[in-house]
Amino acid sequence: MHQVVIYLTETKSELVYETTFKIENLQHEFTVIRLWEQSTEIFLRTPGLLPFAVSSKLNDKTDTLQQVANQVEGISDRRMQSNIIASAAILAGLVLKEEIIQRLLRKHMMRESVIYQLIKIEGREEGIQLVAVNLLKEGISVEVVAKVTGLTLEQVQSLQDINVENQE
Repeated sequence: MHQVVIYLTETKSELVYETTFKIENLQHEFTVIRLWEQSTEIFLRTPGLLPFAVSSKLNDKTDTLQQVANQVEGISDRRMQSNIIASAAILAGLVLKEEIIQRLLRKHMMRESVIYQLIKIEGREEGIQLVAVNLLKEGISVEVVAKVTGLTLEQVQSLQDINVENQE
């Protein structure tokens, strides 16, 4: 087995130069890839590596993201296209501002991504649970909270139990 550690953003930590991990009778050796030291061209040549291009060795991250967007438009498979755009947007978020990412990686392409859909569903569920907790704190009955939020009685009771535990 060949282990690889990939560092996505530049850091001053000396740990990024270590290639072994040792404790007692255990030792792991691994290859380290520091994206900020890699040539941008490596990532622009292969569709699956496009999301990493913005973290590579480059002068203008915005220009590189534009190159990624242009290359993705040339991919005929819409599902692959949207998944690469979603991945590129997530990784670009480590080094670029949101408005730049949205401008260059059109939102509608990301919306088709499986990853985007999962994040959206999780966010919606968290929001519904937050509303349920707030209603419970206001003294609204479990039955009414379930009806209003669409959660099951068991889910609301579980949120109520967690809320009580957190108050203790």
